[in-house]
Amino acid sequence: MFYETAKNNHGLPFNPFKSCVVPRPIGWVSTVSHDGIINLAPFSMFNQLNYDPPFVCFSGSNRTGTGQRKDSVTNAEETGEFVVNMATYELREQINVTSQFVDPDVDEFELAGLNKIPSKLVRPPRVAESPIHLECKYHGTWTLPANRRHSAHHVVIGEVVGIHIRDDVIGADGKIDIKKIRPLARLGYMDYTSVTEVFTMQTQGNPAGQIGEAVAKVKLAV
Repeated sequence: MFYETAKNNHGLPFNPFKSCVVPRPIGWVSTVSHDGIINLAPFSMFNQLNYDPPFVCFSGSNRTGTGQRKDSVTNAEETGEFVVNMATYELREQINVTSQFVDPDVDEFELAGLNKIPSKLVRPPRVAESPIHLECKYHGTWTLPANRRHSAHHVVIGEVVGIHIRDDVIGADGKIDIKKIRPLARLGYMDYTSVTEVFTMQTQGNPAGQIGEAVAKVKLAV
C-alpha cells in the first residue's frame, strides 16, 4: 500500500505512522516549575541526538483542546533543567499513571507512589525506582508546524551533564545489563514492548567502536 500523509488516505482503521518508526524509547522526564512544583511525565517521542557531548530530546504536543504547552516543556524552558529517568518494564504501571493530564499543581511522583531522590547538578529530582538517570541542561526548543489548530509539537533539546547508573545493573563485563533493566519502548497504537533479547554484531564500514576499544586497551596497558 501507499498513502500520502497530507491526505491521510491509507484506508486503515488507525493511522499507521507511529508504528513505522519503532521501537521508540520512552523518556520519563522530571522537571520543576519556577514555583517549585514537581512534574513527571513520559514521552515516547524521545531519543539521543549526539554523544560527544551527549544530547537528548523529547517532543511534547500541546494539551488537547487548550493549545497550552505541556508542563514538562514549559518547566524545562523556564528553569533550564530536566532529568530523564529510565523507563522500565517493572515500572510500566507507574509510568502509565504519570501519563495522565492533570492540573499543573499535581505532583505525579506522589500520584504514582514513587520516591524522589535529589540530583547532583540540576534541581529536578530523580525517580528512585529507576535504574538510570540523565541530568540535563536545557539547550533549546524547536517548534514543529501542525496540521491542526493547537496541536503543535515542541522538541526540547538538552545536554546531558550528569549520568547516574545503579551499580546492580552493571554486569561483570563492565557493560549495562539491558536484559536485566528491560527498557520500555512504544510500538504505536496502544502497544508497547520491552527488551528481553540482545545480540551483538560487528559494525561494518564504521570501526569507531573497535578503535575506541583499542585505544582504551592501549591506555590500560600503559
